[in-house]
Amino acid sequence: MRGMSRRALLAGTTAGGAVALLAAPPAAAKPKAAGASCASYRAAYHFTVPDAWKNDPQRPVWIDGEYHYYYLYNADYLTGAVGTAWRLATTSDLVSFTDRGVAVPKDTTVNGDVWSGSAVVDAGDTAGFGAGAVIVIATMSPGGGTDHQAQYLYYSTDGGRTFTHHGTDPVLPSPGAGADFRDPKVIRDEDRGRWVMALAEGTKVGFYHSDDLKSWSYAGGFVKEGIGTLECPDLFRITAADGTAKWVLGVSANGKGAGLPNTYAYWTGSFDGSAFTADAADPQWLDHGWDWYGAVTFEKRDAKGALDPSTRYAFGWLNNWDYPGTTPTIDCDGFNGTDSVVREVTLKSGASGGYYLASRPVSGLDAHVSRTVDLGDVTVNGTRELTYKGISYEFSTEVTWDQLTGAGVQLRRSPDGGRHIDAGVYGDFAFLNRRNTVNPDASGKWQESHTPFDRSAGTVKLRVLVDRTSVEMYVDDGRYVHSSEVFPYLVDTGLALFTIDGTAVFRNTVIREFTV
Repeated sequence: MRGMSRRALLAGTTAGGAVALLAAPPAAAKPKAAGASCASYRAAYHFTVPDAWKNDPQRPVWIDGEYHYYYLYNADYLTGAVGTAWRLATTSDLVSFTDRGVAVPKDTTVNGDVWSGSAVVDAGDTAGFGAGAVIVIATMSPGGGTDHQAQYLYYSTDGGRTFTHHGTDPVLPSPGAGADFRDPKVIRDEDRGRWVMALAEGTKVGFYHSDDLKSWSYAGGFVKEGIGTLECPDLFRITAADGTAKWVLGVSANGKGAGLPNTYAYWTGSFDGSAFTADAADPQWLDHGWDWYGAVTFEKRDAKGALDPSTRYAFGWLNNWDYPGTTPTIDCDGFNGTDSVVREVTLKSGASGGYYLASRPVSGLDAHVSRTVDLGDVTVNGTRELTYKGISYEFSTEVTWDQLTGAGVQLRRSPDGGRHIDAGVYGDFAFLNRRNTVNPDASGKWQESHTPFDRSAGTVKLRVLVDRTSVEMYVDDGRYVHSSEVFPYLVDTGLALFTIDGTAVFRNTVIREFTV
């Protein structure tokens, strides 16, 4: 995907908001000067761009004992100029990141800025740039605009810190003006000794083969209508605890028109190197909130680089193209771009057959805990405000009951109780509701997200990550996650538990704060 190209985002269009927040900045918009009096909305333990703008994450790659995380970055965002480069951050624990600056610059060739794609380590020197060279294949559109999307190659011989373009000709040319033809995701097919590319082509994911990363041939495709234009494809193999291995095809998609999420859709199935066969026609979704787009998954490796075939990592951009410029982070902090917490993703067998992906927050968070508040078991009938006050934290509990309609937690509650974010269960669904706090959705349509829930179980586990501009709720084993942007006033620090039509016990209730 291209950064800030849709709907003339930087041509004066604004998305509005629940209150008058700064939307897509007009030309020459500037943050307040350093030292000026203002309150920071920069996340405490989520990755944020140092300045200006970020959108799509690019799949991190393991190089020299750490992950290299590239992302789309526009240094000129606050001046109103469009176009992205790839900026780099490195991390060993996927919680604390070190900024390394721009790795793949924009506008250094006639092809312009650099869009989404993927990086791979060419261990076997198939491309001829040396064993261990890092190869980036990314979409560019010569002449500006979006009409001539093609795939171009950059290479690095310094461990992925800086990249050089491989000429100005594409390695996979545009099929024609106006075609969606972008976001190449490249993997190594070790079974067949070649590279495979998954490419977003409107309502199709195309598959391509290459021996050398420079010349590509079409192999097949997977078509899915009804969830908008498919973007940022993903393709990987993962093994469940029962030993079953599945291929997973993922895409960023917009199912809002059909009452579905606008996040990461995925199918489990099989892949023969050329064609993907899904286990079911309809996708599952890795997130059910409003703001988890352009997501990527990537390999889990230990400190020595050994691959864990049973687990993937995943994270997404905490934003949505319906309101990308609406944020309180520009005025004081001078940036717009926050990612979700990294997740550990595993493959599990469902009770009614079939397999699904389950998520849990990355274990690296444990090493960054700065404070733990153990509330033990709390009995609630109605609403019970707790003494804890906080802005950025993790809340976890297991709620049990005999009979009730709903239960949950009010997060970032105002002193008068009028503003809050609600997370919990009601009837036959789990929910995250941001309607009663400041949030980016001016339409009022995208306020409460739902996922299925069986109330007869009499129990639910909730794990909720709260930060200055986001809430991420994990339900039970993490099959269902809700991630959404929220912009509560910084004075809204309260926390309350609630039940509807009954009594519940919130067991093992723990709050953790993090320092990164």
